[in-house]
Amino acid sequence: MPVTIEVVPQDLMASRFAISPLIETMHAQWVLAGRYRAGVHGPWVARWRETYEGLVRRHPVLRAAAAISGNVGASNVDFIAPPPTAVDVPFEAEIAAMRATPLAQAHAEITQVLAQRPQVPPATRDFLLGPDVVDLLAAAYQALWTEILSHDWPRLRAVLQRDIVHRAGQLAIYGWQAALDDLNPRVHWRATGHIEVGLTSLAGVHRLGGKGLLFLPSAFMEKIGAYLGDAWPYALIYPARGLAAATAAPDAGLARLIGRSRARILAELAEPATTTQLAALLGQSLGTTGEHVAALRGTGLIAGTRTGRSVLYARTPLGDALING
Repeated sequence: MPVTIEVVPQDLMASRFAISPLIETMHAQWVLAGRYRAGVHGPWVARWRETYEGLVRRHPVLRAAAAISGNVGASNVDFIAPPPTAVDVPFEAEIAAMRATPLAQAHAEITQVLAQRPQVPPATRDFLLGPDVVDLLAAAYQALWTEILSHDWPRLRAVLQRDIVHRAGQLAIYGWQAALDDLNPRVHWRATGHIEVGLTSLAGVHRLGGKGLLFLPSAFMEKIGAYLGDAWPYALIYPARGLAAATAAPDAGLARLIGRSRARILAELAEPATTTQLAALLGQSLGTTGEHVAALRGTGLIAGTRTGRSVLYARTPLGDALING
């Protein structure tokens, strides 16, 4: 039986998108530990494998956490990385909120998850139900963020931001079906006014009641996930569009014609992006990227559209023709 999320008209306007660096740190840990397929992140995993193995030796709680987090088709604890409370919360604020989890709440969630899983070794159970489990997990994820994920966060964040711009536009202009159609094969919009999600571990009926749904794109997850507990905002985690472990490689002939950096920007703008996002994706300074963007715009290869405080750039038909040969 799938999860059923019932919506009312007010939920469309109340729904929002957000980025969580702590949740992405947790997802990255699952991939680094080999529990989820690396996919396009294979080279990234290889680059950070030795560092991660050192982290596990220093923070053995990362290994023990496998019993309560990241289990496909089973329940998982929520306190490790709860849904964010704002659109773009810094990692430091999220880890502080995690550290503030009452020990009784953490133990209750852990006990509930362990009761639904195959028996774990007594030492692992005692470790997870110990008095320091919240502090130990917070310290481990802090180290994982600082030593690994923070180095690649500007690029990953740019990928997530671009996905949000696309998906939020679909939701606002065309409604639920347009936003959900290509979210994930396990997510479906039903004309009767509800969303179906193929997550048997969370099967049941959940009502948004006008509070809206929180959408969280992930750079590391290929599967769908959800937070549907009463203590948290209802949230849906989905794979972000345009995932790649490296920036797009432009055609060699195009790079000779207009320059490598401008060719890379033109290739990236298959999806709209701001100058700041492009700089992060390409690993360039904001000033250098801005000069290239201005040159491409001046020659009619890209065009900008103001969205709030930002300008989103996309290829023009002329830019499409050039990049497609």
